[in-house]
Amino acid sequence: MSSLGDLLARAVELGASDVHLTPKQRPVLRINGGLYVADFEPLADDEMRIIAQELVPPHVRGQFEECHECDFSHVEVGVGRFRCNVFYGKGVPALALRHVKAEIPTLESLNLPPGLRSCAAAPCGIVILSGTTSSGKSSTLAELIGLINRTEQRRIITIEDPIEYEFVDDRSTITQREVGLDTRSFATGLRQVLRQDPDVILVGEARDAETLRIAIMAAETGHLVLTTLHAGTASLALPRLLNEFPADERDRVRQAVAANLHAIVCQRLLPTAQGGLVPAVECLFNTPIVRKLIAGDAIEKLDAAIETGNEDGLQSFDQAIFQLVRQGIVTERVGLEHATHPEKLRMNLEGIFLDDSHHILT
Repeated sequence: MSSLGDLLARAVELGASDVHLTPKQRPVLRINGGLYVADFEPLADDEMRIIAQELVPPHVRGQFEECHECDFSHVEVGVGRFRCNVFYGKGVPALALRHVKAEIPTLESLNLPPGLRSCAAAPCGIVILSGTTSSGKSSTLAELIGLINRTEQRRIITIEDPIEYEFVDDRSTITQREVGLDTRSFATGLRQVLRQDPDVILVGEARDAETLRIAIMAAETGHLVLTTLHAGTASLALPRLLNEFPADERDRVRQAVAANLHAIVCQRLLPTAQGGLVPAVECLFNTPIVRKLIAGDAIEKLDAAIETGNEDGLQSFDQAIFQLVRQGIVTERVGLEHATHPEKLRMNLEGIFLDDSHHILT
């Protein structure tokens, strides 16, 4: 596997977030959101089979043989840790490897709003990190766990698939469990974790109703639960969550979420003017107004609550992008491309702001 090791070392040296290996093609690196062909020879079908056979760890080989795809973590000695997905294409294995940096990130290093510190300080409740794939959710979760670890004496148990960032106990005591290796599934691990005296529970991904149901119950019984959900905006995360449940359960679940939600944080990664990536962050904290809207099934009004809740730390994507453009971190073109409401953002950048009745404020 020396050739793979050389490739991964080169990828890390270039700052690549992902490495893609497909048969008969040169390896491809994702750097700052763009795809670049690496200066390595194409891998033949047999070479791909050998790499897959050597990389896939014993605890997921059965899954790989049955389902022809699996997730796991891989440590390349002297290079770093990678989150791996091996899958078949046209009968031959292909791989996607994401580099997981060894250093636990901080709010400052990730350019995240300081208001997110409240998510780590909360004694209980649910914190949901949402966004599309590759929007930085895992890094933000790691930062929150790292912040708790540095500042609080708490018992933290994580359930991940696979383990990405590795934590070393500081003020907190942390156990990391990997689905497939340490527990059968997220739901199974969650059912057992309540007997393990946790203060904080991290669930790598809320994939189904059972996992969500147990996570909500854990928050109701005084635990802080952090998890991720795929949704494009903070307000869309709630319908996404509720739709996982049968229709006759949704009202009860919605009331439970209204009572126990701490925050929904949604991210988008934007290319910077300097050539890197920066997150635009939408923040929905469970203020009394937000709680009332959720409990009253007025979720369609959450966007307005976010727009007008800046004093309480709430922030829309467009407000976040407005600041990034004003600070010269991203260009206006990039900002408009990633905005939820591009025309509204364009008007704001021109100094025109409208109230709810579409009257010009400035």
